Amino acid sequence: MNKAVLELKNIQRHFGKGETITEVLKGIDLKINAGEIVALIGPSGSGKSTLLQIAGLLDTPSGGTIFVAGENASKASDKKRTSLRQNYMGFVYQAHLLLPDFSALENVMMPMLLAGVKENEAKERATKLLDMVGLSHRLTHRSGQLSGGEQQRVAIARSLANNPKLLLADEPTGNLDPKTAETVFQMLLDVVRQTGLSALIATHNPELAARMDRRITVEDGILKELD
Repeated sequence: MNKAVLELKNIQRHFGKGETITEVLKGIDLKINAGEIVALIGPSGSGKSTLLQIAGLLDTPSGGTIFVAGENASKASDKKRTSLRQNYMGFVYQAHLLLPDFSALENVMMPMLLAGVKENEAKERATKLLDMVGLSHRLTHRSGQLSGGEQQRVAIARSLANNPKLLLADEPTGNLDPKTAETVFQMLLDVVRQTGLSALIATHNPELAARMDRRITVEDGILKELD
């Protein structure tokens, strides 16, 4: 049996207090196995981003338990949560969030340098990752010199910098035109499969979701399998 890289048990998340409380997640159970790519689909406001933030240890649930590689991360210290994010997870957002004063190569190197990797090793790995996403000819270009699709490909390469086991992506092609989104999304899937990653990818596009191994959605705070 495949080992779960991420498991959420009875995850609840509410905002506000008393009569103003809003329940966003009402008891989510989710398991993602090694090498599995899961699509999280649904309209804006359904709770997709909240679920991703909790899965990525960026938000704390109101109730429930989070297991990362079998380890209970629910009550981990801030230092431990930061370590898990840095060494176990990669993140891709709708906005590329590149550092504008740095080159594509430097942007991909940055997470490794922050993790204590030597500069020459970080440079070598960043170069390989950018080649993997088809940007070996754009290493020295800053984000303002890159197209939207190229910027997002740099962001994808950066998300893989520390060799994560789990990729979390929130509408990773949402800011791109349809043709560019198609190219970048297919490249993302190819890279994930090539590297053996697991992934939870939020999208509102059912055609993109259909290419993944499994599709789930959040309706009225409850997770539902669509396949």
